[in-house]
Amino acid sequence: MTTIDASAARARLLEIIKDKAIVHGRVTLSSGKEADYYVDLRRISLDGEAAPLVGIVMRELTKDLTYAAVGGLTLGADPVATSMLHAAAAAGERLDAFVVRKAGKAHGLQQRIEGPSIKGRQVLVVEDTTTTGASPLAAVEAAREDGAEVVAVATIADRATGAGEKITAEAGVEYRYAFSLEELGLA
Repeated sequence: MTTIDASAARARLLEIIKDKAIVHGRVTLSSGKEADYYVDLRRISLDGEAAPLVGIVMRELTKDLTYAAVGGLTLGADPVATSMLHAAAAAGERLDAFVVRKAGKAHGLQQRIEGPSIKGRQVLVVEDTTTTGASPLAAVEAAREDGAEVVAVATIADRATGAGEKITAEAGVEYRYAFSLEELGLA
C-alpha cells in the first residue's frame, strides 16, 4: 500500500471536489435559503478515490486536538467519520466513529448515538459541508447529553454563512474547516 502525504492528499481532494462535487444552478439548501451552486460532498465522501483522502485531510486539520472518537449527525457526517477511522487505522492508530441519529429510536436500545460508547471520552464532531451550523450543533448537544466532551467541530467545506461563529458562540467549541469558498472557486 502506498502512503500519501497530507499536502498531496489535500491538493488531490480539492481537485476531485471541484471536478465532481460542485453543481452549478439554482438550488434550495436544507436551510431553506437559495444558492447558485450546491456542494454535494457525498459525491466525495462516498467516492472510492476521494474518501481515503477525506480521512487524511480531516485528520491533518485536527492533528493538534486530542479525541478518541469522531462523528456527527447522520448522514453527512457518517462517511467523513468513517474515512477518518480508516485513515487512523492505516496510520497504526485507533479512532472510533459514532453516528448521531436525528431522533432516538423507538425500538431496541432506543439510543440516539450509535457505535462505541462516547461517555466520558473526548470527541470531535464532523460534517461534510456547513451552512447554518444546525447539524453540528445538534450533534454537539447529543454527544454532551451522552456524556462526551466535545473538543471541536470540523467540516470539509465551509459555506461562509456564519455557521462557524454560531457554533463557537452557541456550543463554546472551536470550529475548523478544510476548504473555504475561495479555495473551491465559489467566492
